[in-house]
Amino acid sequence: MDAAEIGNLTDGEFEDLLTSNIHPPTRDPEAWAAITHPDNLKRARTHMTAIHERTSSVLRRRKTERDEFRIQCFARGEAGKREWFASQAEFDALRRRTANFHQRVQRAISELTKAQRDANRASNQNVAGEQRETLRKLAVAVQHHQAVHARAGGIADQADYELWQLLDRLTVPTGPSQEPTTLRTMLDIYWTDVQPATDEELRRAHAERVMRSAPDGRSGSFAGVPRARHIHNDKGLAL
Repeated sequence: MDAAEIGNLTDGEFEDLLTSNIHPPTRDPEAWAAITHPDNLKRARTHMTAIHERTSSVLRRRKTERDEFRIQCFARGEAGKREWFASQAEFDALRRRTANFHQRVQRAISELTKAQRDANRASNQNVAGEQRETLRKLAVAVQHHQAVHARAGGIADQADYELWQLLDRLTVPTGPSQEPTTLRTMLDIYWTDVQPATDEELRRAHAERVMRSAPDGRSGSFAGVPRARHIHNDKGLAL
């Protein structure tokens, strides 16, 4: 039974499947994998929590009933006391079975909670990865715009400078300590290769550096045309 089939079960059928797979030693690995599939996790935790609450209620009710039965038995004198003690073994055995089941449900809830946490973390990492890739593409595009402008030898407008400055102002966390790193540094170290510049491109780059001295205007130094890449991965992206 796969995740989609389990998703189509009625609540009663789903709960029966849960209770039959609560205890790891007797669990069907394929069924449990389908139960803990991200599509079924929320439903599984909801039902398992309901089972846990019902079991707690049963334990409390039986204790109350047992206390009331004890009072009734002792009120009848010796005959009642004998009846009370005679029923103690059966009651203890039933209580142990219910308590053991209750503990197994609790452990299963912990497993489902961990699975949900792992699924959430994986989902967040996927979203973060997609956002980082979008930011990489944007940074490469801005750097390419800056390089093309330098090759053309034109005079940059204030809007161009403001766009290029974003590469020095925006940061992303990198490394084990998640240090903030500017987009320009990411481009220089992780995200782009730079092709060797020709003499003409170097002259134009020098002209661009001169333009950097304009009021409120600034662009990062560069030499050549950036070509997008990834370091140490298999994506092989190129501009």
